[in-house]
Amino acid sequence: MTKILWIDDEMELLKPYVIFLETRGYSVVPAIDGNEAMEVLNRETVDIIFLDENMPGMSGLDVLMMIKEKYATIPVIMITKSEEEQIMEQAIGSKISDYLIKPVNPNQILLALKKHLDSGQLISSVSTMTYQQQFREIDMRLRERLNASQWIDIYKKLVYWEIELADSADQSIFEVLKQQKDEANNLFCRFYERNYEDWLNGTTEDRPVLSHLALKEKLFPLLKTDKRPVFLIVIDNFRFDQWKSLQPSIEQLLHTESEDIYYSILPTTTQYARNAFFAGLMPSEIKKKYPSLWLDEDVEGNKNDNEHTFLQENLKRYSLNLKTSYHKVLNVNYGMRMIDILPNFLQNDLNVIVYNFIDMLSHARTESDIVRELAVDEKAYRSVTQTWLEHSPLIEVLRFLSNKDCHVFITTDHGSVKVDRPIKVKSTKDASNNLRYKVSRLLDYNPREVYEVKDCSKIYLPKLSITSPFIFARSNDFFAYPNNYNYYVSYYMNTFQHGGISMEENLVPFIHLTGKQD
Repeated sequence: MTKILWIDDEMELLKPYVIFLETRGYSVVPAIDGNEAMEVLNRETVDIIFLDENMPGMSGLDVLMMIKEKYATIPVIMITKSEEEQIMEQAIGSKISDYLIKPVNPNQILLALKKHLDSGQLISSVSTMTYQQQFREIDMRLRERLNASQWIDIYKKLVYWEIELADSADQSIFEVLKQQKDEANNLFCRFYERNYEDWLNGTTEDRPVLSHLALKEKLFPLLKTDKRPVFLIVIDNFRFDQWKSLQPSIEQLLHTESEDIYYSILPTTTQYARNAFFAGLMPSEIKKKYPSLWLDEDVEGNKNDNEHTFLQENLKRYSLNLKTSYHKVLNVNYGMRMIDILPNFLQNDLNVIVYNFIDMLSHARTESDIVRELAVDEKAYRSVTQTWLEHSPLIEVLRFLSNKDCHVFITTDHGSVKVDRPIKVKSTKDASNNLRYKVSRLLDYNPREVYEVKDCSKIYLPKLSITSPFIFARSNDFFAYPNNYNYYVSYYMNTFQHGGISMEENLVPFIHLTGKQD
């Protein structure tokens, strides 16, 4: 059993952490000061030390020096509520293994333990030292103040290792990687929330490409300069890791010109993100400009019937008078019939084809036990997507385009995230049904557990009423009603959902491909 020495003058307040660690097989030995800690070290062996930096009498740095003089090889993780550079330099100079900034949560403690105690097992499980080096590099980068493009780089690296290590038999690798990804997601959510309003209002130079600007920035310049036909393939609910799993099959047919990522707006749902994507406008702007084409949350009807109209209006605003086509593939029969008329599409400037399979898969996985078993985890979810591609009308479309002089773009409007942490929310009957965001005339929730937007006009969302806030779930959280809570939680636990904030939902692939002509 791994033994932890935890040195803190307020150990009584740390009982929940101790219980959390003990339920996971760790043994925690407490010490309230440096002298008591040295007594523990003199009589028994410990594997790792947690040390509070701010203690009365002998400071954490003084205790650290005592420990290192006699027990230099025991890893010490300092816990501090101060981010002063001088203290950090002293601690790092005294060879601490790591440091955590208060307040810390139990998962951060667990991640720190796995990073420093399981490293030997990680090294033995991976054929080279590359993952260990990348692990440390990502960990260091997460401590920096990252910008939008740097977050994309972090996400790409995490996805790479998620796929690279998928076939490893060493489960400890996945546990460490999952903990690191969870930590990254939590930090990403804070980053997104801090900057989102500034991005939308154009008050920062570090604004990423957002949903309503994606076509303008990534497609329209090519449409203006290149007269070859363009095929824009939108796979609803398509994540970057799914693209990476499909990439080898697709690259047998087409050449990848570029592999970009843009940022989805909130909510990360078809009604909002995809309408914004095609219209080149934020949802409240769409409602104002095209009131007859926008349906609010509380209005019955299909919220995405006007995508082609929005696209045509978007093109006109930028003086792109193009011949376009738009097709939405909701079933295999329609997809196969469309293949017969593909030669006609080559006469158009821009062809949009929307595939809804992955979105239907995520919903079916929630509702069907059989589909849950087929897509039991992230690896299996990617595998089902791969199987779909190999037997879908889409692969036939790509095969047809493989020897044509044209451009192909594959993208989506948002991704999805596997949820496993319920957040209690009370609402009136008019509340939206989505598990990752809620809007209602009356919501009761803990504001510390959500991203709360009381004035939705600040993020360009239509108002249901003056008192209708929007709240968004972070990372792997999902909203659950207190009524029949246990059933509700068990039903939706470990399902793939979208609408909130996470790297998987907000960081959207935008892939440019061309045919492999002889």
